[in-house]
Amino acid sequence: MGKKIFGTNYPVSICFIVVNEFCERFSYYGMKALLTLYFLTYLKWDKDLSTAVYHAFSGLCYFTPILGAFIADSWLGKYKTIIYLSIVYVIGHVVKSVGAIPTVGSTELHIALSMSGLILIALGTGGIKPCVAAFGGDQFDEEHTTERQKFFSIFYMSINAGSFLSTIITPILRGDVKCFGGDCYALAFGVPAALMVVALVVFIAGSSLYKRTPPQGNVLWEVCNCIGFALKNRWNKSKHDPPKKHWLDWAEEKYSMRLIQEIKMVLRVLVLYIPLPMFWALFDQVVKRLIFLPLVTSKLNLGLLDFGACYTVILTEEAGKIVPHKIEDVKANNVHIAYQIPQYILITAGEVMFSITGLEFSYSQAPANMKSVLQAGWLLTVAFGNVIVLIVAEGAGLEQWIEFLLFACLLLGVCIIFSVMAHFYTYVDPEEMEKLYLENSIELNKTGKSTKM
Repeated sequence: MGKKIFGTNYPVSICFIVVNEFCERFSYYGMKALLTLYFLTYLKWDKDLSTAVYHAFSGLCYFTPILGAFIADSWLGKYKTIIYLSIVYVIGHVVKSVGAIPTVGSTELHIALSMSGLILIALGTGGIKPCVAAFGGDQFDEEHTTERQKFFSIFYMSINAGSFLSTIITPILRGDVKCFGGDCYALAFGVPAALMVVALVVFIAGSSLYKRTPPQGNVLWEVCNCIGFALKNRWNKSKHDPPKKHWLDWAEEKYSMRLIQEIKMVLRVLVLYIPLPMFWALFDQVVKRLIFLPLVTSKLNLGLLDFGACYTVILTEEAGKIVPHKIEDVKANNVHIAYQIPQYILITAGEVMFSITGLEFSYSQAPANMKSVLQAGWLLTVAFGNVIVLIVAEGAGLEQWIEFLLFACLLLGVCIIFSVMAHFYTYVDPEEMEKLYLENSIELNKTGKSTKM
């Protein structure tokens, strides 16, 4: 513990975390790149069912982070949660790979194994997702804010590198390698499974170097109880007692000022995240790229709240969705792929500004005992984005170009709303918050009152 990369303030432990994330993302996206094709050609499902199951799986992968955050912050701690859920993750990959072997049982067994494997993978990848990012942030001392911000950029670069390489390699393994008389899905799913094993081994290898924050007890349950008590108290007493500055202040007679202030911090950020699923509803329909990552490493701060990022995304989606519609009218062999390059450049620029800063913002604005919870809140925006796609794509029955135009218009409205919300958000310095808690505790002790801190 405490070892630094030579000549810097970066702890050596982050090397293991970054490599682990690369291998895990290779594992996840390598499997996911073949999923729809696997449903169509191997399980013989129709297009509608394949699309529905694909987006349901994607959504589940981003709903389960709240479970992982609960386990990490309230029970096992981030380190053990990552270890145990990574084992679940590996088992899911193995089950999924076995289900892709044609000689193993009937079609019904293949479906059962495939669905069981996907559920385990969703529990594993979703469960560790908020923990790994927060655990990486924990490795830095509080005064090394700049280094921590740059770490989240490097961390996100590893995510994109893993996903980019895997989406190239696994389709080659499926198509170019033949086994059991056809396309080798078993190998194409088996390689991601092996990478997940590597990810687990690498993470364990760094065990002696990690700075670990112990779990704080059943934090999420206490938060829910505090909110429930505040609402109940407000309903029962608001007609007779003087009004409170904030509705959570009605919990003061039972819960500590510190807990109430921490819940306020988390709720303010979660409210800010309400419009964000629309971004992911659009972005999850395109492929991620790497090129812009180095350009934003030193420009993080509160960049998530920058209207320019929203504007970039709007331009992205207008260009990326409407232009393909227009070129449908000409023969495919007369349209060069270079026409798509500007759209991907804009998409990548918007996503990088959005994602890297979102990770760092979610970490920096969370109380120490709720780091994983707020990371999970950030990831839930992706889950709801997939739900939006599922509802619109499967329920509306619109022509594709109309659907894309609808998404772009909705995002324009969301960006305007988000920009107004961001304008009124006040950035919280956790270090200053700690000083405030200390000063309040000293003051209350001097007056002889109970601090309940």
